[in-house]
Amino acid sequence: MPSSSTLTRKLITSGVYEGIYKGEKDEITAPILELTYLGKTIGEVFVDTLEAQENTWLIRCKIPAETIADGIQTYLICKTGEDIMLDSFSIVAGEPLDDDLRNEINLLREELDMLKRAFRRHCVETLG
Repeated sequence: MPSSSTLTRKLITSGVYEGIYKGEKDEITAPILELTYLGKTIGEVFVDTLEAQENTWLIRCKIPAETIADGIQTYLICKTGEDIMLDSFSIVAGEPLDDDLRNEINLLREELDMLKRAFRRHCVETLG
């Protein structure tokens, strides 16, 4: 069953991603999220309760400086252990790109890697 939770990016400033996570109707505990880059978890995602709104949390994560390099770097924010991508963003550095097609290809590669991991896990669970 697909998740009805959403993560809406507010801004990225000073190397910190900030967004608003709106949980499912019955979600009462803070979500456990991870920031991934090239298929690996690279940083902590901090979650703060927003008192004014039910099932809603402020999400913050620091983008590690060592992951920023020439070209397009794509990051995913996912629910831990579920391979459900809630948001993605890219950082472009170095020479300007002629078009955004490379960015889209990079994002597709990240999503395909996530799907492959989920499919392999599913096969192990159902066959094993």
